[in-house]
Amino acid sequence: MAGTSSNVHFHDIPDVVLATIFSLVTDTRTRNAMSLVCPKWHLLERSTRKSLTLRGNLRDLFLIPTCFRAVTDLDLSLLSPWGHPLLDSSPNPLLLAQLLRHAFPSVVSLIVYIRNPSTLHLLAPLWPGLRNIKLIRWHQRFPTLPLGTEFIALFEHCRMLSSLDISQFHCWTEDLPQAIEAYPMFAASLSQLNILKHSSAEGFKSHELLAITASCPNLHELLATCMFDHRFVGFVGDQTLLALASNCPCLSLLHLVDATSLSNVLRDPDDEGYTSEDASITNAILGDVFAGLPLLEVLVLDVCHNVRDAWPALELLNSRCPRLKSLKLGQFHGICRGIDSRPDGIALCQGLESLSIKNSADLTDTSLEAISLGCPRLSKFEVLGCKKITAKGVCKFTHVLRKTLVDVKISFCKNLNAVSSLQAMEPIRDRIERLHIDCVWDSVDNSANQTGSSTEGTRLIKKNKSHDVGNDNSFSSGTWSKLHHLSLWIAVGELLTPLSMAGLDDCPSLEEIEIKIEGDCRDQRRPCMASLGLRYLAGYPSLSRMLLDCSGVIGYALTAPPGYTDLSLWERFFLNGIENLNLNELNYWPAQDMDVNQRSLFLPAAALLAQCGSLRKLFIHGTANEHFMMFLLRIPTLRDVQLREDYYPAPENDTSTEMRVESCRRFEDALNSINRHIPD
Repeated sequence: MAGTSSNVHFHDIPDVVLATIFSLVTDTRTRNAMSLVCPKWHLLERSTRKSLTLRGNLRDLFLIPTCFRAVTDLDLSLLSPWGHPLLDSSPNPLLLAQLLRHAFPSVVSLIVYIRNPSTLHLLAPLWPGLRNIKLIRWHQRFPTLPLGTEFIALFEHCRMLSSLDISQFHCWTEDLPQAIEAYPMFAASLSQLNILKHSSAEGFKSHELLAITASCPNLHELLATCMFDHRFVGFVGDQTLLALASNCPCLSLLHLVDATSLSNVLRDPDDEGYTSEDASITNAILGDVFAGLPLLEVLVLDVCHNVRDAWPALELLNSRCPRLKSLKLGQFHGICRGIDSRPDGIALCQGLESLSIKNSADLTDTSLEAISLGCPRLSKFEVLGCKKITAKGVCKFTHVLRKTLVDVKISFCKNLNAVSSLQAMEPIRDRIERLHIDCVWDSVDNSANQTGSSTEGTRLIKKNKSHDVGNDNSFSSGTWSKLHHLSLWIAVGELLTPLSMAGLDDCPSLEEIEIKIEGDCRDQRRPCMASLGLRYLAGYPSLSRMLLDCSGVIGYALTAPPGYTDLSLWERFFLNGIENLNLNELNYWPAQDMDVNQRSLFLPAAALLAQCGSLRKLFIHGTANEHFMMFLLRIPTLRDVQLREDYYPAPENDTSTEMRVESCRRFEDALNSINRHIPD
């Protein structure tokens, strides 16, 4: 038996089985390595690769490889220069479009950046079999275009389209209803529609939302930004929700968010949690809406205006929407009374696996206990802006759900700082996989921040560690063995220094960290310390990916008033110490000057990033000067770099004084030069 098995070669496995094995490999670099083993593996890899994100420069599109003919999911949105018209670089755009069609004949899912309408007019006829498409544009819409004309080519030629995503495509809310109503057969075939717009301060008005849903009766998934404020014309209220449920009774996912919820405006931490106005949504009508959507599995209602005493309507969810697995509520009050910790309201939804509660003013510890008892399948839980819950209540919640809960987010909760949030995670410390907390160090003395004394900082953290959760067991540091993703929010001017000493010192599996910094540094003279504290993250041995988002930081990009500092000094503060981390991939969002709509990489940031000796991928979500970008060529392993102005409104190339088309080409030529040896 042993002798027989020794003569079996891997290539003796039938090709059908080998193809199945290859199709299970998703990592791009692994697949690239597999394709180099031998000619047979090369053919197998190419024939089983279904997804491809095309990178490189637009000028080189004529060199597109023709060996990926089995690709069905194609992403063309990240070609360089980012945001530049896709086909305008060629003297013959139609020929270039046909080359794309010849190279990828099997495409049914497409992501593309649409800078101007000509791109869709050329591409749509070439892939009439498209089933899914995502359009992206952060630049401003041409104001002279008639309403809905940008969608005409897509709707005329792609009659089999079932999924349309324009969540990152800037257009007017009036564009889509008019276009959809003009093509009823196309609209009837749509099953997924994402109009959750991030590039506009206005949501869809009620009559626009109803026009869209009336034309698309077979929708299974609908994500939309709208207005719930009854003081505005076209607000969404009881009658709109009823009509929406009647228009699309087959919905399994309904995601409605008020436009103000997508803004970065921070609420006053000392308010009571109620807004000045109530939403025009009643419990009786909510119950009727739920009855009209029996197939609902995912429900998001973030209305940003008070919905009071919601528990009677939420009790109906379990019976009227028996398939419901995920629920997110924003500005709903009285969702669970928690009397004697008995389940009521939302706690009766026994099938929930994901629950997010945002800005619920009267959510208490007893409410959390009732929810934990009534929803035993929860694996993901988010609580944001709930002022009355404490570490004791969250600790009991995680203790009850310790066998299922693996993803937790705690943010902007008045009684939960970083240390108490970590204390509350103690029952699931060895199971949790994803965690978000706010870096609020209430009990850290200001003198420690000013002096940076490690001895004093250690003493203060030990004081924090002895803080009681609500019983006799004080917090004890231990291993977070399965935590692989950590997300942090931190106010501008605060430090990451206490993080490891607060209980997150031992995270052997942590691979990715996301840091969101927000605040107005125009009110601060200068950073009180030399750095944010990124060097302390070097204690996480597996950390390889970082998302550092400073887009919520507002400052002076150009000339600061006397006595104040511009954003270049703050960038030094944010990035100082990053050279100590063994990162492979970094996404960086620079701080912004709102007065001039500028998010730029400054000289200190470029110099610090150039010291990251292990970086392979670097994506800067902003602009930069060409000579600053050339600093990055000092990174020996750097392979993929891109500037992405993915914020609204993205600066126009003809008005930008920074990286232009030719600048990007010169930098990429230097990056890909044969004189640069990239160790792999």
